[in-house]
Amino acid sequence: MNAPLPSRAPREVAPELARSWLLVAATRPETFDDAASSHADAVVLDVEDAVDASHKDSARRDVVDWLSTGGSAWVRINDATSEHWAADIEALRAAPGLRGVMLAKTEFGGQVMDTFNRLGAKVPVVALVESAIGIENATEIARAKGAFRLAFGSGDFRRDTGMSADREAMAYPRARLVISSRAAGLPGPIDGPTVGSSHPILREQSAITVSMGMTGKLCLAPDQTSVVNEVISPTRTDVEWAHEFLEDFDARGQIVRDGSDLPRLGRARKIMQLAEAFEVHIVLR
Repeated sequence: MNAPLPSRAPREVAPELARSWLLVAATRPETFDDAASSHADAVVLDVEDAVDASHKDSARRDVVDWLSTGGSAWVRINDATSEHWAADIEALRAAPGLRGVMLAKTEFGGQVMDTFNRLGAKVPVVALVESAIGIENATEIARAKGAFRLAFGSGDFRRDTGMSADREAMAYPRARLVISSRAAGLPGPIDGPTVGSSHPILREQSAITVSMGMTGKLCLAPDQTSVVNEVISPTRTDVEWAHEFLEDFDARGQIVRDGSDLPRLGRARKIMQLAEAFEVHIVLR
């Protein structure tokens, strides 16, 4: 049994920077409040894979009820080719606590655009890419109207392609999502989840997420979120370097000395932005 999470004041992290995306089965409305008070940067109520077809209507009602009585979350909806997609959108369209939707099994940019438009052209769409076709069309998806971030449905992708979960095998689809996101001007993509309860494995796989240029990760349990947040945040060593570099840059009148200065300046400013957003503090000497 997991130890209870420590209580804390809710901390808002902008969704474009969100590291931990906690998937919560919509069939368990009694867990929604606990998920919302967890360490997750973003909570995603799941009415897709986590819900049997016979329970879709009741799960959808529970989600809308919670979002209409003070709750606030993202919702993973059924894919655009599913018979449940239109019902999901119709139910969620006016839900006051809806932060955005995660569109399952996205394969074409038009699916993102249709979802966005049918939600009133004001609800952001995270496109969950879970197939070979989706990876092949990643840039089209990222550039679609309404696309907010890309996410990697790694389990379904492996099932679709027969590829293993090895770091080497998953390097290509991860890189495609990172490059497509950058080309479309989107924030970094969200990596797939780590299955199991081992925090050392979660930490190792989250480090791979960072090394690939991804900036978020799906989580399957509340106790995964603090680990993901820690690993994806800048380290104190990174923040100390960035602070010292910016101090030196300002002290010399912001004069660029060689070709390495501008890339380092961009990196330092990004690190300090993330350190402020994630409350990574250092002791200034």
